Amino acid sequence: MVKQIRLEPLSRVSEVDTYSNLLSAILSEELHVSKECNGRGLCATCHVHVKEGMEALTPITPREAKTLETITSARSNSRLACQARVVADGVVVELPPGMYVNSLRDIEVLIGRRAEQDLLHPRTGRVLVEQGKIITRSTVKQLENEDFRIIGSTLAQTSEA
Repeated sequence: MVKQIRLEPLSRVSEVDTYSNLLSAILSEELHVSKECNGRGLCATCHVHVKEGMEALTPITPREAKTLETITSARSNSRLACQARVVADGVVVELPPGMYVNSLRDIEVLIGRRAEQDLLHPRTGRVLVEQGKIITRSTVKQLENEDFRIIGSTLAQTSEA
């Protein structure tokens, strides 16, 4: 059975099979999602807000709840698109603004340019560089000690134990 999902603010409708995850709908619309944890529910890179139809999704698992606790922009309607499976029609998903970075190198290559959108930490969703800010060498220096790893992070280790 096919279910329809609306993606905001794009006003796109995507169709997915029942019990497919929200990530499938996002990827079918050719939207870039880095999937840093390969769909294991360990990172923030597929974090979305469910505007309508939370009851049309599978319940939040303990793994997903633990990850959502670490995401700085999480709300009561937050879900990880890789974990939330569609069981009925009526889901409206809002894609939060910003771009997740995979490493410090992703920011270094932007030195001297303004951030076109918020640059976000891949595990916590924390804003590393705000939209409109010029990225400088000192910006990069301040971020040198950031741990960009998803697998091998403290969060991943505690969930694997």
